[in-house]
Amino acid sequence: MTLGQIRLLVVVLCVVALEVICRTGLISDYTLIPPSEMAVALFQLLRDGSLTGEIVATLSAVLIAIVGAIIFGILGAVVLHALPRLRRAIDPVLSIYYSIPMFVFYPLFIVIFGLTDTPKVLLGFLLAVVTMIASTLNGLDRVPKVMRKTARIFKLSKWGTVWHIILPSAAPHIFNGVKLAIAQAFVGVLGAEFILSTGGLGYQIFYAFHDFDNRTMYAIVLLVLIIVSIVNAVLLGWERRLRQRRGLA
Repeated sequence: MTLGQIRLLVVVLCVVALEVICRTGLISDYTLIPPSEMAVALFQLLRDGSLTGEIVATLSAVLIAIVGAIIFGILGAVVLHALPRLRRAIDPVLSIYYSIPMFVFYPLFIVIFGLTDTPKVLLGFLLAVVTMIASTLNGLDRVPKVMRKTARIFKLSKWGTVWHIILPSAAPHIFNGVKLAIAQAFVGVLGAEFILSTGGLGYQIFYAFHDFDNRTMYAIVLLVLIIVSIVNAVLLGWERRLRQRRGLA
């Protein structure tokens, strides 16, 4: 049995166990509904199109946050790696960055940008960008010195060396940073929608929770889990192919 089959079996067993626990009344319907009812409720919501706008709003915000975090994270890491003195000055800030609860800045973003999508995009970006910086720096630090010597032998420019030698060599660590950044962006955007927003999947979860609408709430939670699982599966498959091409499988 392969590792993927084992993972799938564990997920299936957990779902079946949860179904049995809910159906036998060990957990009240006021607390948790069976996974089968979640799936039926989600199908109904998707069929009538009531969630289409919310899905687009949330995924658009997450995508913008992720793209911004990847671009600025990689560029920021390259600059910090090229300027050791600046990196030594910034390192303490990076070390304590995630000890600061970013959600405390959300009301400030609301005051500055209003009840728009900008505050939640910023929150997702701020949670994801430092992960990208840290992962990229870790990859840049592990580039073999022989590869830098090879770049000098071929008389590559500084940016040519970065683009053709350093970044490809650091790619596995950068890819790990991308996976973590995606998770952080989802947390930031959904959390912002849950706290104070006028739309999005997080807002709908919050609204359903306070309306005691468990079917809708758990259906949307299931949708989020499916989206994140699909994204993670795609990234894992992509990473596996890259590792095979590099002879690391």
